[in-house]
Amino acid sequence: MLNTVSKLGLQDFFHKVARAPQSALVLDYDGTLSHFRLNRTEAFPYSGVTPLLQEIMATGRTRVVLITGRRADELIPLLAISPHPEIWGIHGLERLHNDGLHEIEPIDQRTLDALSAADDWIDNLKLQHLAEHKPGSLAVHWRDLPEDAARDVRGRVLLGWLSIADRACLNIEEFDGGVEMRMAIRNKGDAMQTILAEMDVAAPVAYLGDDQSDEDAFRVLDGRGLCVLVRPQWRETAANLWLRPPAQLLAFLRTWLEACLQKPSGSVRESWTTDRDAGLRHEQGKHA
Repeated sequence: MLNTVSKLGLQDFFHKVARAPQSALVLDYDGTLSHFRLNRTEAFPYSGVTPLLQEIMATGRTRVVLITGRRADELIPLLAISPHPEIWGIHGLERLHNDGLHEIEPIDQRTLDALSAADDWIDNLKLQHLAEHKPGSLAVHWRDLPEDAARDVRGRVLLGWLSIADRACLNIEEFDGGVEMRMAIRNKGDAMQTILAEMDVAAPVAYLGDDQSDEDAFRVLDGRGLCVLVRPQWRETAANLWLRPPAQLLAFLRTWLEACLQKPSGSVRESWTTDRDAGLRHEQGKHA
């Protein structure tokens, strides 16, 4: 069952953001800040997200970070924020600082060979049009395919990939609408650990995500900050707050901005209406 954050608890969190000289807002991208799109280059943020993030960053009081399964540089034209926020790409395998400095974990030859074999398998299945190639990773997307076709693609891909991944000690992880083979050395939780280590221990921190890969970050942040599931339908999660996008997501970001505009040790005006609260907390007992 979803652990709940009360309305009072959420107010208390934003009061901490208002009082703190520095905070961190960490976000997944696809499915959290944007709709999923078959054409990934068209997955722009929900209307209103970009200006809110831009304004939050401009206050100088919140470190805005994105952690995505994509390559980090793919988000720059989609976000259209200048200077862009810090972006961790490929589930934390690469880090793109907001000053342009780029870091990426080295990829060993065994991994490269395994990903090449996995790519050959996809090629033989004539599924390259569904493939996404990234350093240290290969994904196949079947979102928007009919259910029977998606099930068929999944089965044929995994038939070849499971043994390849096992030999090379790579991870195979399913996500909403696809499957990915990738290096096991980094995940979103590892990125979250690094971010926390770079922050003051008293700084308020929140992570917003929608997919199974975000659970690693939720688990790392548990007890230290606010973990927020952002998706239209509830699912089992380690998060302690649930928002339905885009309306409740935008309300959350507006309240964060308001908190940042207060002087440290200030207070935040109540801005969560009854309608906004309706989807914030999972109904206790319904999924007990």
